This record gives sequence, C-alpha cells and structure tokens, in this order.
Amino acid sequence: MRITGMLSVIDFMLLFAASVLALAVTVLVRYVWQLRRAQKEYERAREAVGDIVLSFNRQFKRAAERLELVAFKVEANTSRSDRAISKAEEVEKQLRTLDEKLNVVSEDRNKMQAKFDEVDQRIRDVATSQEAVTAKMGSLEEQAKQLPPPLEVGPEAVIPIRRDKALAPLTETELVALEWLAAEGPKTAPEIKERIKLSREHTARLMKKLYEAGYLERDPSKIPFKYSVKKEMAKLLKKTETGATA
Repeated sequence: MRITGMLSVIDFMLLFAASVLALAVTVLVRYVWQLRRAQKEYERAREAVGDIVLSFNRQFKRAAERLELVAFKVEANTSRSDRAISKAEEVEKQLRTLDEKLNVVSEDRNKMQAKFDEVDQRIRDVATSQEAVTAKMGSLEEQAKQLPPPLEVGPEAVIPIRRDKALAPLTETELVALEWLAAEGPKTAPEIKERIKLSREHTARLMKKLYEAGYLERDPSKIPFKYSVKKEMAKLLKKTETGATA
C-alpha cells in the first residue's frame, strides 16, 4: 500500500512536472515567436527608417541645390540692381542737367515773348498812327475837292505857294514821285526807285503809303504793281505847277 501510494505521488509529480515543462515549452515557443515577430517588425521599421532617412537626404540635397541656385540668382540680381542703381543715378544727373537747360530756355523764351509783345505793341501803334494819317489825308483830299478853282492873276501878282493843302503833308521825295508819275504815266516800284534814288524797300513802302493815303491808284493785274496818280491829284499837281510857273 505504501509503495502504491508512493508511486501514485511520483506519478503525480511527474505529471505535474510534465505539465509545467509543457507549459514552459509553450511559453518559450510563444516568446520565441513573438521575439522573431518583433525582430521582423524591427527590421521592417529599420528599413522604413532607412528609406525615410534616404528620402530626407535626397530632399535635403535637392533643397541645398535649390538654395545654392537661389543664392546665385540673388547675387546676380544684386549685381544687376547695383548696375540699375548706377544707371538710374546717371539718368537722374542727366535729367537735372536737362531741367536746368529747360529753365534757361524758359527764361529766354519769356524774355523773347516780352520783346515780341513790345514789338507787336509798337506795330499796333504804328498801324494806328498810319490809319490816323490815312484818315487825315482822306479828309484833306475831300477838302481839296471842295476848294474853288484858283484865280488867274497877272505877272504882277504875288508868287503862289507851291503846295496845296492836300499836298502839304507830303515830303519833297513824295511830291517828286507824284509829279513824275503824273508826267510819265504808270510806273512800277523799281522804275520809281531809279527816279527818286531810294532803296527798293524804302520805295515800296513809299508807294504803299501814297496808295493807302489816296494819292495813287494801283494795277494788281501784273507783278510788280504799276502805280499811277489819281486824276484829281494829277489835276491838282498840274494846277500847282501852273501856279508855280506863273
């Protein structure tokens, strides 16, 4: 009985030990399996980290290359900016010089405009004076028309005045020109110039003055114009010459 009981205890202990051993083997196998799984995951993670590091290195390299390119462009732009600033300063200097010249030109223009205004005012004054003279000559001509014919007197009479009132405003040169035209007939300004011995411009102004004053008639059909003494002026000159001869 005692031996049988001891065998039963031994069997129980062996069974228990076998159970514990089986449990330990199972735990060990599970542990090994988890350890291998963890190792595989570690390897995968290491590969993923390697890929990430490699990708990061590539991106970093690209970023560095781009940064170098940007730095090069910035340097080039800085150089261009310096040249542009230099050119802008030169242009500004030229603009200042041009502005100074424009100011001088503006001042000269103002002075010239003032002189032109003064000359224009003088021309207007001369034109006004000429109109007044023309009006006065017309009035004198009308008065001459209304004068009675001169009385015929004998040799014992006093020598009459050479000029009539209508001819009184004329100069000697103007009177000579009128008498010559009355005697010779229509003449051009160049022909009259040779007679009165004046310049071409002076002669032209003289003929224009006598024409506008009503002493002369002008034929515009040909150039140069031909001037002739008006009939009433020719009669007046003839009477004056007759009186002077008497």
